[in-house]
Amino acid sequence: MRALPARVDAVIIQAVIAGALSFSHLHDLAEAAGQGGWKAWAYPVSVDLLLVAAWRRMREQQRAGLPAGGPRLWFLIALAASLGANIATAGLLDLNHVPALLRVVVAGWPAVAFFGGTLLAHTPRTSDGADRSASTGPEVGESMPLVPTPAVAEPTVSGTAEPDLIPALELTSNAGPAPVPASTVHLPPALVDRAQALARELRSTTGEPADPDAVRARLGLPASMTPAVAVHL
Repeated sequence: MRALPARVDAVIIQAVIAGALSFSHLHDLAEAAGQGGWKAWAYPVSVDLLLVAAWRRMREQQRAGLPAGGPRLWFLIALAASLGANIATAGLLDLNHVPALLRVVVAGWPAVAFFGGTLLAHTPRTSDGADRSASTGPEVGESMPLVPTPAVAEPTVSGTAEPDLIPALELTSNAGPAPVPASTVHLPPALVDRAQALARELRSTTGEPADPDAVRARLGLPASMTPAVAVHL
């Protein structure tokens, strides 16, 4: 199966032409400012790399919804350097007599480009910042919202209660639940067998009849079940 020929994109062609012309203008300006040899070729590479790096980082920050002021600033600086070189080599500047100020700017460009590239390269990636924030969680010392604990009102007896009502209240609280008749409580056969086995064990140990309350406690039954246990002993 034959591969389809690549389509020629007019935008890519235009970008290649513009990049080549800008590269040539930056080289000519650097050479005219006293940066001869390989240094004149390094200047356009430095400017174009800073321009592309700043553009990519600016787009990443914008897609993540983060402020992109720093990358935008370095993008404008690199764009100004490229555009300035294009204008300066358009016949408006005598390249045989470059002003001293322009020589200083060209000579100081490597330090500026290195500083900008370092800041762009060491800016935390958006995905790394999100993962770090998700893994660490809230920092120590952060104020956490406090959930109020509902107060439980304790029943109190008013000090103004009539004296003859207080003994009645005490008797009611101490009486507890009404006992259930033993005849109405039916124990399962397995529980009856277990109660009788415990009674025989206590009788053999103490030599006396087993106490129904002790057997009931050994079975883990409530106190109200003592009469029902005593029926089967």
